[in-house]
Amino acid sequence: MKLGPTTIRESFAEAFGMRFTRLIVTAHDEHWLEAAVREATGFATSVIACDVEAALERWLPTGETPDGRLGAAILMFGFSTASLADSVTRRVGQCILTCPTTAVFDGLPDGTERVPLGKFLRFFGDGFQRSKVIGDRRFWRVPVMDGEFLVEESVGVAKGIAGGNIILQCINSEGALRAARSVVDALAPMPGVIVPFPGGVVRSGSKVGSKYPKLRASTNNAYCPTLAGRVPTELHPNANCAYEVVIDGVDEPSVAGAMAKAARSAAGEGVLVIEAGNYGGKLGKFHFPLIDVLERFPG
Repeated sequence: MKLGPTTIRESFAEAFGMRFTRLIVTAHDEHWLEAAVREATGFATSVIACDVEAALERWLPTGETPDGRLGAAILMFGFSTASLADSVTRRVGQCILTCPTTAVFDGLPDGTERVPLGKFLRFFGDGFQRSKVIGDRRFWRVPVMDGEFLVEESVGVAKGIAGGNIILQCINSEGALRAARSVVDALAPMPGVIVPFPGGVVRSGSKVGSKYPKLRASTNNAYCPTLAGRVPTELHPNANCAYEVVIDGVDEPSVAGAMAKAARSAAGEGVLVIEAGNYGGKLGKFHFPLIDVLERFPG
């Protein structure tokens, strides 16, 4: 299959079932909102070594937030509801409670499960915290040095998918960076998906295992241009740079649609091959054949 000058290699992404939550964060202005999002989603690229995979889903205008202020939707993915509950409480407590003017609301009220948030963070108020029930939702007001931190008592959790991806093989690094950034820009407004790696892009794609027994993963040598000729390679003969974009989503259609959009936004001059990465199909429950998702989502 071709998208302009770019070959779409027959391949599939191998993704994993995860639990996720959605937080709505609001703040006084863009500066403090961005600060809160940046801190809360730091060190959250891969559950290989991080407690969660997290990133900004999208920015929210004042008309889409519970308190009428500027907001952001954050998605956080974890292996289990229990681990996610611990990570969300710690990240909100250390990174958002501490940030001037912020508030946190449940962005997944219809989740199949619930985990505590304000129920634990309220104790920071040292007995001066107060609760308020609006409808069937309880909020906690925790006194802080600029007023009060408002946080919802609990947040919803649902089943999601992590590990959708595309891999770009390019003639040089300049073209690869340009194509990768076009992918991230194209996915930014899409609801229900995140790209959790730095700037949305992975330079260090991995394979399962290593020659060193203690390592769970190691460099994907088949895509390292400096190793071509020394190990079996998957790279096009003219490819000197490869990048991966990993996509986590709330459900299968979200991940598949994002993969299709990502491939279309990346295709063009200098991008030799676009494919999807996998681990042989034996680890992840969800498989996304790249050509199939492009045919299912033609827009």
